[in-house]
Amino acid sequence: MDLVTVFERFPTQQHCIDHLEKARWNGEPTCPFCGSDNVASKHENERIGRWNCHKCHNSYNVLTGTIFKGTRIPLQKWFLAISIIINAKKSVSSYQLSRDLGITQRTAYRMGMQIRKEMVDDAVFLKGIVEADETYVGGKPRGHRRDDDEPPKRGRGTKKQPVIGALARGGKVIAEPSDKVTGKTLKAFLRQFVDGGDSVLVTDEFSGYNRMGEWVPHFTINHAVAYAEGLIHTNTIEGFWSLVKRAIFGQHHHYSKAHAAAYIVEACYKYNNRNNPDAFDQFLAGTVS
Repeated sequence: MDLVTVFERFPTQQHCIDHLEKARWNGEPTCPFCGSDNVASKHENERIGRWNCHKCHNSYNVLTGTIFKGTRIPLQKWFLAISIIINAKKSVSSYQLSRDLGITQRTAYRMGMQIRKEMVDDAVFLKGIVEADETYVGGKPRGHRRDDDEPPKRGRGTKKQPVIGALARGGKVIAEPSDKVTGKTLKAFLRQFVDGGDSVLVTDEFSGYNRMGEWVPHFTINHAVAYAEGLIHTNTIEGFWSLVKRAIFGQHHHYSKAHAAAYIVEACYKYNNRNNPDAFDQFLAGTVS
């Protein structure tokens, strides 16, 4: 959803609250603490959207237990931040988000990380032609060094953050940071997210994939000879890795290993919703579900 539409649909705080209440309760509010529907709207102290539970006697609102809990930032700005982040194919930095929303960089950073937490998809299970690959993120981009510098190391053997990924052609992608890349970690990752009985796995010739044929049909491409042999290639997932790295070099410039998972989750979410016209509304519904 574009920013103009966000402004038009949610011009006030109350419009935002009404939308979230409909998405969360659909006219039948329940207590998030005990699940009781014996609740009543609370209007005292001009606290918009407060509810009382007559069973457990807790007071709450539609934001309780969500990423918006306790926020002092107007919900309209939260909705705008969600729209900006979802629409930014190569991500957006907290500095840019702070300028767009008129908030501090620290606040923008916290909002961005909270939004990324909601982008985790636990239902990804790949089948069909599945490409698997690994990449390493961090460091400086190639070419950005002085003439007397040593060329930066690439790939395995560097101190960069390893990331393992798998992608179904025409479908979804899943990727996660990993402490190391070995046959054991690769197999555990792929068996978790790939339907071995209804898939064909395509990888490069890295030795870590050598025993994948024990549970799924497995084909390899030798990149020293060719980048594709008909349907045997890993070009699709390598295209996804390029989006991940462009987000780092073009927007964030650097992020620590401790936060790498959140940015990888963001990249996966955007790729998986690339053709979803209702991504914004579905995301909002997910925040209060």
